[in-house]
Amino acid sequence: MSRRLPPLNAIRAFEAAGRYVSFTKAAVELNVTHGAVSRQVALLEEWLGTSLFRRTPSQLALTDAGRAYLAEVTAALDRIAVASLQLTDQAAPTTLHINAPPTFAMRWLIARLSGFQRRRPEVEIRMTTSLAPVNFQEHTYDVAIRGAQAPLLGCVSKPFMTELIVPVCHVDLTENGRLRVPADLVNQSLIGYSTEPYAWADWLQAVGEPNLKPAGMLKFEQMYFALQAAAEGLGVVLVPLFLAIDDIIAGRLCTPFGPLAAKQRRYYANAAQSGPAIDAFFEWLLREGHDTERSMAEWARSAGWPEDALPL
Repeated sequence: MSRRLPPLNAIRAFEAAGRYVSFTKAAVELNVTHGAVSRQVALLEEWLGTSLFRRTPSQLALTDAGRAYLAEVTAALDRIAVASLQLTDQAAPTTLHINAPPTFAMRWLIARLSGFQRRRPEVEIRMTTSLAPVNFQEHTYDVAIRGAQAPLLGCVSKPFMTELIVPVCHVDLTENGRLRVPADLVNQSLIGYSTEPYAWADWLQAVGEPNLKPAGMLKFEQMYFALQAAAEGLGVVLVPLFLAIDDIIAGRLCTPFGPLAAKQRRYYANAAQSGPAIDAFFEWLLREGHDTERSMAEWARSAGWPEDALPL
């Protein structure tokens, strides 16, 4: 008996949209347009004779039927992927040791790793965190991620994302015009951390306020704690925009001075040598980095940043 199967492209579009609960993010993963994903999902709904999503101008949500169907479809696609890898002799277990800065790992990398593991389920990820200089002779990691001004010499070093370091604070600190220009920092606490790549003294020098005395100073060991302090409204911190962009888009944090005196670096993935798993990880990082840059650029344009200040 022949199988009655829905269009497979529509299945792929629905599965990605269901995982993200977003047509836009599904379009990025599948490298198609938002409209293409929407049309494929509508085609599948028509084929099934039932709605898989509830659509409103401000929200997309799975229906009960959609949630049940997604669980089955995702499991089926995962089984197909594993079976295909086995037949192409690519399913032998591979361990990839990743070393990355702690805050970068917690606020960016870990949240996205499931995407890589869905693509390469045979690769086992083991992660450690560090800010120490990369040394492949003394350490056992395969890939080391670091923010830097230039690629690391003597190894495979590939940039995958641009970093803009800007002042960030809780939105409450800007109410009633209390924080409009750098001189207003006299009434605020400046938050620092021991691993900061851009010191407040350098930023204040760049904006013409080298002698400014803030109301207070808070210092932490790690960027993660400094950023959390800013999220609690304790002051203003200099951090990479991409680590705060989700909270900024959600309206919890803001950049009170826009791109003023922003410092730019790149994030590099470094490896002692190439290999199938490492090459696949580098390729995935590049896609994820570009996706984050696009999100930041879209937000920056909407916030009125000049084109030459966009994080691309």
